[in-house]
Amino acid sequence: MGKEAGAAAESSSTVVLAVNGKRYEAAGVAPSTSLLEFLRTQTPVRGPKLGCGEGGCGACVVLISKYDPETDEVTEFSASSCLTLLHSVDRCSVTTSEGIGNTREGYHPVQQRLSGFHASQCGFCTPGMCMSIFSALVKADKKSDRPDPPAGFSKITSSEAEKAVSGNLCRCTGYRPIVDACKSFASDVDLEDLGLNCFWKKGDEPAEVSKLPGYNSGAICTFPEFLKSEIKSTLKQENDVPIAVSDDGWYHPKSMEELHRLFDSNWFDENSVKIVASNTGSGVYKDQDLYDKYIDIKGIPELSVINRSSEGIELGSVVSISKAIEVLSDGNLVFRKIADHLNKVASPFVRNTATIGGNIMMAQRLPFESDIATVLLAAGSTVTIQVASKRLSFTLEEFLQQPPCDYRTLLLSIFIPDWGSDDVTYETFRAAPRPLGNAVSYVNSAFLARTSGGHLIEDICLAFGAYGVDHAIRAKKVEDFLKGKSLSSFVILEAIQLLKDTVSPSEDTTHREYRISLAVSFLFNFLSSLANSSNAPSNIDTPTGSYTNGTTNRSTMDSPEKHLKVDSNDLPIRSRQEMVFSDEYKPVGKPIKKVGAEIQASGEAVYVDDILAPKDCLYGAFIYSTHPHAHVKSINFKSSLASQKVITVITAKDIPSGGENVGSTFLTVLGDEPLFADPIAEFAGQNIGVVIAETQKYANMAAKQAVVEYSTENLQPPILTIEDAIQRNSYFQIPPFLAPKPVGDYNKGMSEADHKILSAEVKLESQYYFYMETQAALAIPDEDNCITIYSSAQMPELTQSLIARCLGIPFHNVRVISRRVGGGFGGKAMKAAHTACACALAAFKLRRPVRMYLDRKTDMIMAGGRHPMKAKYSVGFKSDGKITALHLDLGINAGISADVSPIMPRAIIGALKKYNWGNLEFDTKVCKTNVSSKSAMRAPGDVQGSFIAEAIIEHVASVLALDTNTVRRKNLHDFESLQVFFGESAGEASTYSLVSMFDKLVLSPEYQHRAAMIEHFNSSNKWKKRGISCVPAIYEVSLRPTPGKVSIMNDGSIAVEVGGIEIGQGLWTKVKQMTAFGLGQMCPDGGECLLDKVRVIQADTLSLIQGGWTAGSTTSESSCEAVRQSCAVLVERLKPIKESLEAESNTVEWSALIAQASMASVNLSAQAYWTPDPSFTNYLNYGAGTSEVEVDILTGATTILRSDLVYDCGQSLNPAVDLGQIEGCFVQGIGFFTNEDYKTNSDGLVIHDGTWTYKIPTVDNIPKEFNVQMFNSARDKKRVLSSKASGEPPLLLASSVHCAMREAIRAARKEFSVSTGPANSAVTFQMDVPATMPVVKELCGLDVVERYLESVSAAGAGPNATKA
Repeated sequence: MGKEAGAAAESSSTVVLAVNGKRYEAAGVAPSTSLLEFLRTQTPVRGPKLGCGEGGCGACVVLISKYDPETDEVTEFSASSCLTLLHSVDRCSVTTSEGIGNTREGYHPVQQRLSGFHASQCGFCTPGMCMSIFSALVKADKKSDRPDPPAGFSKITSSEAEKAVSGNLCRCTGYRPIVDACKSFASDVDLEDLGLNCFWKKGDEPAEVSKLPGYNSGAICTFPEFLKSEIKSTLKQENDVPIAVSDDGWYHPKSMEELHRLFDSNWFDENSVKIVASNTGSGVYKDQDLYDKYIDIKGIPELSVINRSSEGIELGSVVSISKAIEVLSDGNLVFRKIADHLNKVASPFVRNTATIGGNIMMAQRLPFESDIATVLLAAGSTVTIQVASKRLSFTLEEFLQQPPCDYRTLLLSIFIPDWGSDDVTYETFRAAPRPLGNAVSYVNSAFLARTSGGHLIEDICLAFGAYGVDHAIRAKKVEDFLKGKSLSSFVILEAIQLLKDTVSPSEDTTHREYRISLAVSFLFNFLSSLANSSNAPSNIDTPTGSYTNGTTNRSTMDSPEKHLKVDSNDLPIRSRQEMVFSDEYKPVGKPIKKVGAEIQASGEAVYVDDILAPKDCLYGAFIYSTHPHAHVKSINFKSSLASQKVITVITAKDIPSGGENVGSTFLTVLGDEPLFADPIAEFAGQNIGVVIAETQKYANMAAKQAVVEYSTENLQPPILTIEDAIQRNSYFQIPPFLAPKPVGDYNKGMSEADHKILSAEVKLESQYYFYMETQAALAIPDEDNCITIYSSAQMPELTQSLIARCLGIPFHNVRVISRRVGGGFGGKAMKAAHTACACALAAFKLRRPVRMYLDRKTDMIMAGGRHPMKAKYSVGFKSDGKITALHLDLGINAGISADVSPIMPRAIIGALKKYNWGNLEFDTKVCKTNVSSKSAMRAPGDVQGSFIAEAIIEHVASVLALDTNTVRRKNLHDFESLQVFFGESAGEASTYSLVSMFDKLVLSPEYQHRAAMIEHFNSSNKWKKRGISCVPAIYEVSLRPTPGKVSIMNDGSIAVEVGGIEIGQGLWTKVKQMTAFGLGQMCPDGGECLLDKVRVIQADTLSLIQGGWTAGSTTSESSCEAVRQSCAVLVERLKPIKESLEAESNTVEWSALIAQASMASVNLSAQAYWTPDPSFTNYLNYGAGTSEVEVDILTGATTILRSDLVYDCGQSLNPAVDLGQIEGCFVQGIGFFTNEDYKTNSDGLVIHDGTWTYKIPTVDNIPKEFNVQMFNSARDKKRVLSSKASGEPPLLLASSVHCAMREAIRAARKEFSVSTGPANSAVTFQMDVPATMPVVKELCGLDVVERYLESVSAAGAGPNATKA
């Protein structure tokens, strides 16, 4: 199976395909096998990764090529290989990242440019990015209507290049360098505008295409000749076969008659047979069991028809969404508007395979939030279906209203009528967390109106969908009301009141009021534009004016076609980076590219799940509790195909005698978290057992079949919230050495205050890590009760100790190996141990290798994430804004086990201390609750503390009606107060750079000008408001003891081991530079020649002990210092050899030196265990960030127009790496503060558990202008070569986005006199985290449209009033 094959003859059930130009045949493969599963288990390919299994992340993207022997043409398209079924790519060619370039044959320019623009960090998403970009280039270069580009460029445009990766997720980089790599292929780009790269020195050298790796279109053969020949030769044979036959369960009928014969067969059972065209629907509605038979309807010719006529366009049901867009884009206004909307459905690689008909059928059968159904409904579309032998035609509206179709009902085609352009207006709307798509709408709508005489509505169709109803509907009452009317504020207001009675979300819909207000906003937007574009004068302030430079174009327009909106979402992404390079410690300090960036881009970098499966390997999947507090009575399985795949279930009962039920621990004094619930499940999401099966898919599917019996007898109700925990006194104790210290005398400070705010509140929710690689481990049992575990872990040493304790064996029997981690952010610290322990236990028990790679849903449910918290504050302050005292009551939801939670208060208060509060006291409660234990997530505690500080400062400023930045500046520390609040960590006065960075941003003439422009914009625009804010940050980091080992081989190559793990933060790169620097005095060029000789090797807990943690932002510098000390030992040993050789000749080459040293039996390996100076274990990091945003008052959508970050990196060890950390960190913070909505059900079980519901930032959420300056503060010899941390502190600056949103919302509330909230004030309001679109809209006012129309109407504005 999956063998490379030479023979051409196969039975009907053998799948033949080319993978990267090689022929593979797969016989007898289960029909449910995905292309991704086949590639990863039956071929050497490892580039495509499983990131989500939903088509929502792009990690698995490949290029699929199909050949048409009739026309002799090859068509290529990108596709999600996790959703594509293997059988559906029979006789196709598949190209993966390894296929376009690799180590042996050389890298492709896409891979080289991604590497050279520093666009890969953990690297897990990079092969998918690579293929999305490559397929965009292939598509653009095939466009014959475009002129040939200059040499080195593609035909792709800058705008298309930005959208090339719109469906790909990356959690590390912040996307900006990826966009630059994409845009480097576009001939309309100014290369000087691209960011920091390895091809030219920005500012010093001209940017020229000749310096980039050369690009030639068509250099990669995407469809091999042998497969073309094979297809031609089998064409005749296939035509002679009368019916699709199958001996492996895959049927592909070639006509409707064949399909009906299959339907009538005695084996047809819709529970075990799946009818598919592209299978992308399984990304939304997951298969709950295995299917043993599939019917692929793509081969039925009449389902692929595309007919254009003067009447309209007919699209066959299996026409892909991308093809439909192509066809419709070539039509009139209505067709083009539909195409434009369809471009925002899913992502490019899903649209390429997903079918129009499949989308409509899901909308008809299931509560699927289809955009396509809504936009086609408004366009008056009809459908043709086949039921048994009957063909029926319905309007789309009638079809959607029918009871759900059974699986024998086939949608044949969709017909969209041609409305012409005369007097017809058609608009579509959607509100979703991502402007470019790849996100389900909160509400979608489409409106079509025919007017006569310029202003009278002759006919109108208003369609709404996705608002919490089974399918899209028409607002008939509103349509009837509007027909025959001329539009005025009175008429529009009446229409809106009627609409509110029509759009009624079901009771269990989230954000019901928000969705209703969106429907109102969309209708208002459409009708007001219609009113203003008609010949009748109107005074309605239309929201669809074009917004440029703070002015609004509200002119009366003849037709909507002429009216081009300048949407801030369509602005190109720009950036600027400022940094100083130093040669003092070269090659340390140089912006060299990340170690292994090319093999990450080609997909050859090996992650845990890429390791070849050992012989007899089994696979595991967790069964988790769905109850928060219950006895687990039994585990059984439903009767199903998947449950037949269960080999065994591992539970707590399988722990060997002498072993412990332990899954993770932080400080032993705080207790352990058990590996399995036994006998009581203490939270929803807790491991109950591990299902073992022959493949990962079987294990995952079998785990879904588990039926767990619970009992709550004699158990207290669960504690789920901070309020529950406080009521029931359920807390973790904070050890005294971890407790933060108060400052001054709070009561005295309050007595000095002119004003007081008492008991105000702010809440912050959780955030999920969303590392691209989910938790993964491979355990291989060895002789003498030993075991080796490959684990994707940030703390292999801790993992080793937990596995040993679980199995009851000595630590030296357990070897944990971690090469690289596909994203961690703290989630692969404690949490990785659970998966590793479960894997080790199963392997130990079964004496066979066991592998686990968690599916995204299980990972999200079990991972925990950032700590939710609630802060109550009382603050006293002077009339000028100077704060005299602050008291904080803090409740932290820690979950079921202590984990790292006892360190949280210290981190929160530490970041809060960035301001001089005068006197500070607090009461922190770490609450023990029946939810998954929360753990460290990038900048744990600090990001919340820093935000709470901003919320307080903004509250004070609004009470005093002062500019917020004035209050911020007044309360920044001078060096004396910094020492009072931070003690020894404050360091030297010369290193305190925060005030100068803050002033640089806020006092600059540019900032003042922008603030004035925002003021002007807000006074000129009613429906969009802008805000700007500048936020300072102080972040304390701790240095920890770290080992390092440097070994020089006899050929002069160097192997380095460090305790830290490469998780994308560039640790290996900095260590490599430090090694070259440390040994550099032995080389003529000072060490530059050594860079290519250094290899950092994987962490191995039996090779280098005391590895510690990769956490807290200081692992890179600590590892570098340990390596430098090791190098110093080697230099001392090599000096005498060098001197004796120099006596014979002037220069001594490195290789000659090492050869001589080896002959002289010099020990060429040195190890150091670096421990920080006891007087310098902590230091402070400083940064400031300004963000400017635009908020759409009608939808609550926020566009980040610009962010400027200034961050003190000290003397950067590698500016490119640190820049990547600053940008990536900031964008992860944007997610936390805006769209990442971590939702649980009433039992505390995570329900936003995949890419469909949990929205991390994508390329369309990042700032449109993204500027970073790396500030080089004064040297400090106590730090490692005067460097500073960069991995976590910049995340705190993302609160500038939240604060700018508050400024924009305040402007909106003032405009519409909205004073909701406890303060009953337009300017003072509580704004929690995250500020999602519904939150923003609610704060701006859910009823602003109605209030506005009422005020206009009250002013006596009738249809004949002149326009304001």
